[in-house]
Amino acid sequence: MLPLIRSGVLLAVFLATLTSLRPSGAQAASGDGLSKGQLVYVPVYSHVYYGDRERMILLTAILSIRNTDVRHAITVVKADYYDSEGKLIRRYLSQPVTLKPMASTRFVVKESDTCGGSGANFLVEWQAETEVDEPIMEGVMIGAAVQQGISFTSRGKAIRKH
Repeated sequence: MLPLIRSGVLLAVFLATLTSLRPSGAQAASGDGLSKGQLVYVPVYSHVYYGDRERMILLTAILSIRNTDVRHAITVVKADYYDSEGKLIRRYLSQPVTLKPMASTRFVVKESDTCGGSGANFLVEWQAETEVDEPIMEGVMIGAAVQQGISFTSRGKAIRKH
């Protein structure tokens, strides 16, 4: 039991460190915070490892997309899920989704779906008719094992601006 508790403590410290290392206020490459569209990379994890034997904790991964503009809608045109090897696993959108000002949407990768691996990610493409405040895109991971719950987030990074 003691090694398991020690592993749990180490996992908690690792996750706290991981969360604190993310950049605050992640803006697009230009840094101005306004855009007509972007391609955004969002890391997610279908599981994490802990302990000397690399035991897995399965996670539910949620892609959260939030329109932060108070006046204009944005349209999400692509939300594609990739595995650790960069292989496309699933396209979450069959048609574009419009988010009204201050609206949000989410896409869920179930805890039982482990095909993404610990290096899974989403590529999200969005666009707007005029320059808008850039949306916030985050991965939210939640899991529980051996009477311990864990949760952490990851922030999206714009890799191309329209």
